[in-house]
Amino acid sequence: MITGSLVALVTPMHPNGDIHWEDLDKLVDLHIENGTHGIVAVGTTGESATLDPKEHCRVVGQIIKRVDGRVPVIAGTGGNSTREAIELTTEAHKLGADACLLVVPYYNKPTQEGLYQHFKAIAEAVPGMSQILYNVPGRTACDMLNETVVRLADIPNIIGIKDATGNIPRGIELIEALAGRLVVYSGDDATAADLMLAGAKGNVSVTANVAPKAMSQLCEAAIAGNEDETRRLNDLLMPLNRKLFLEANPIPVKWALQRMGMIGEGIRLPLTPLSEKFHGEVEEALKASGVL
Repeated sequence: MITGSLVALVTPMHPNGDIHWEDLDKLVDLHIENGTHGIVAVGTTGESATLDPKEHCRVVGQIIKRVDGRVPVIAGTGGNSTREAIELTTEAHKLGADACLLVVPYYNKPTQEGLYQHFKAIAEAVPGMSQILYNVPGRTACDMLNETVVRLADIPNIIGIKDATGNIPRGIELIEALAGRLVVYSGDDATAADLMLAGAKGNVSVTANVAPKAMSQLCEAAIAGNEDETRRLNDLLMPLNRKLFLEANPIPVKWALQRMGMIGEGIRLPLTPLSEKFHGEVEEALKASGVL
């Protein structure tokens, strides 16, 4: 079982938007040194929407190579085209990813039956790959209901779901309905502590990019049921959990990493660098959480 702090890793870039491979290697090493339990490669935070398929697979492959088996690597391979998602999942499997993360199809707004058939098709096409569903209706304009997730739990190589709804009562209902058949992960930093204390087994985290050690410790405490330590660490990280979403992710977190001297200023259109009016707020959050 993959558990703990699973960083939704940014994809470092040069100012012209080319991928910065040296900085990518440095970030991987930083996370392993600071206790991150797993790395999510080329998810939303990794700018999957603007990497072409060749780049997408090359970044996944480079992260797997650099990790070298030290922690699990989960490859973002979702899409709103079932065929494309199958192709990316197949390639990630060949590259040696430990699991894939499959976002609910965006923009085309399938029905619940369409969602079921989409994920079923991917699972059956790549049966050797462990697959984690990803529900983030705020991004996709399509919400996969709990009953659909429970239905998908019957498929053997679907092993988990990243719940980024931020709705704790709904998340608890999902955990109870699944009864251990799938692992539930939080995908919302601001509510992750509560969901893990209620039974989720980890957090796919944006905040972990800038505070890997503290997020790792928080996840370990929450999964162990240590509420006092979880609350202490959650209070420490809450400024980051809030301010890293002042503009669309990954705009603020890439600026924060740049401010910390970890990466350069590269980001791809249509995303643009963090608006100057938010620089002070993000910097204050970095200082408040003890990472700057």
